[in-house]
Amino acid sequence: MKILVIDDDDRIRRMVVKVLSADGHRVTCAADGSAGLTAFRREKPDAVVTDIIMPEREGIETIVTIRKERPETRIIAISGGGRLGDIELLRMARLLGADDVIPKPFRAHDLRRRVRALDTSRAAFGVPA
Repeated sequence: MKILVIDDDDRIRRMVVKVLSADGHRVTCAADGSAGLTAFRREKPDAVVTDIIMPEREGIETIVTIRKERPETRIIAISGGGRLGDIELLRMARLLGADDVIPKPFRAHDLRRRVRALDTSRAAFGVPA
């Protein structure tokens, strides 16, 4: 599966890319929502893993734009909180189009399990891998 990772935290971004690449996915990344949308339009990924709180363009806006442009794209939102709090931000992300949400910090095996679930749901709807 082709996956785009959008996160402004270099450490998180590198970890997610490493984990997903090791599982055989083709992974590209971006450091903020604005660069993420540019990469999204260029790469046309099957799935996006995006942080919520980022500079330039935050994750909620990014999710809404992705849903409008390519509704079949699977989205996982991740967040470590902020002023509104982790749970509230992730709830908002889910309501506005994320297929799944993961609070930070998270473990590699949890990310793998959730990405596999997205891939399985794509296959169930006849979307090629």
